[in-house]
Amino acid sequence: MYLPHPVSSPDAPVAVGPYVQAIRHGGVLYCSGSLPLDPATGKLDNADLATETRRSLANLQAVCASVGTHLGNALRMTIFTTRIDGFPEINEAYASAFSTQVPARTTVGVAALPKGAHVEIDAIVAVPAADE
Repeated sequence: MYLPHPVSSPDAPVAVGPYVQAIRHGGVLYCSGSLPLDPATGKLDNADLATETRRSLANLQAVCASVGTHLGNALRMTIFTTRIDGFPEINEAYASAFSTQVPARTTVGVAALPKGAHVEIDAIVAVPAADE
């Protein structure tokens, strides 16, 4: 039996609560929500919604890279935002992260996010076998 195990990357911000950056189970990586925190400083990277979106995606990419995958292998993602009125800006920054196929996605408007962020993104990502 293959047991789930926690995954972390020094190139992504540490968790801000009692959770891990991701859990890998077999060929799937379940990434926790990624806030737009600068991994070096732990501070919010929030110049605008596009910046928050790009930073959240970069943090997720760092977690993916730590197990040999990337966001291009994402199966499903969820965007949480306190600024649903800014969805076009978020969507444009999100779309620029994918060169070809985009994953299934849900976007949810929320009242608040940790640390005062306006964007948080989570992901479920396929981890190819070593021989693929």
